[in-house]
Amino acid sequence: MKKGALIGCGFFAQNHMHAWADVDGAAIIALCDRDDKRLQETAERFGIERTYSDAVDLMKSEELDFVDIATTVQTHRPLVELAARSKVHIICQKPFADTLEDATAMVDATAAAGVTLMVHENFRWQSAIRAAKAEIEKGSIGTPFWGRVSFRSAYDVYASQPYLATDDRFIIQDLGIHILDIARFLFGDARTISASTKRVNPAIKAEDVATMMLVHESGVTSVVDCSYASRLSRDSFPESLLEVDGSEGTLRLMPDYRLVLHNASGTRELHVSPPLLSWAERPWHNIQESVYNIQRHFIDCLNTASTPETSGMDNLKTLELVEAAYLSAAGNSRTIILGSA
Repeated sequence: MKKGALIGCGFFAQNHMHAWADVDGAAIIALCDRDDKRLQETAERFGIERTYSDAVDLMKSEELDFVDIATTVQTHRPLVELAARSKVHIICQKPFADTLEDATAMVDATAAAGVTLMVHENFRWQSAIRAAKAEIEKGSIGTPFWGRVSFRSAYDVYASQPYLATDDRFIIQDLGIHILDIARFLFGDARTISASTKRVNPAIKAEDVATMMLVHESGVTSVVDCSYASRLSRDSFPESLLEVDGSEGTLRLMPDYRLVLHNASGTRELHVSPPLLSWAERPWHNIQESVYNIQRHFIDCLNTASTPETSGMDNLKTLELVEAAYLSAAGNSRTIILGSA
């Protein structure tokens, strides 16, 4: 049994706790949060007896195999470095870091300490996205040459996470990072990116719409687009939709988790709706399922001493795309060559 502690008991961390309760071979034995009300409410909800307001005290007092860091991005580096010094494995929420410098420092610190570092980049772990990837790898549409990963909605994300309305960066850093990671997952690493952003909602500080074009090393050109300002007749929040064209056919992940494949053999439709976990609720169930999937993968990696799919080192490439997208948007959509941003 791998013993862990959760640091940060906020809104999304409740999903972490539910998922940990379902992951075989893992148990959260302690909680840490500077907000006492939030800490005690979470402890009572999940039956956790040992609680801390200071992460240093947590590390000194508990014998842990891992920590789950679900705090704000500004706290990630000191907490990751603290865990690394304590020789404790780490799964850390996204965005992993505010800067590539901080992200690289965390990757280096954990490598030097010999501990596993995984980023909680969970969107690629949705069953619908995994099903689309499996069809591409099977060759169902031949060799992909074009793709689109899209997330468009007018859902009020600010109600439960009000800081999103006041941050200097919004949709690329908070949501686009997921959608860019899906593009990497499906099509491989990118060589170039260009981006355009816009603020439609006058009540927020940063961008709520972003459109990005990537040219991947595999030869695929992809469009990654996100919006929290799109008032649709039928809002598919929180689904990520896919379009992939290949040399032998096409793949479309449509609303309501309909995966449509067309090739010379005809058209077939698969229903790839995620399971509704006992603690999940619609329409969040696809996100909640992905939390369980990624945390199960993390424990599997600890048990087999293998590298997580979304390791800290891997996530540097997604963070580089985020930084390059902002740089491109600031330069009137100029093309950024990755590695030179």
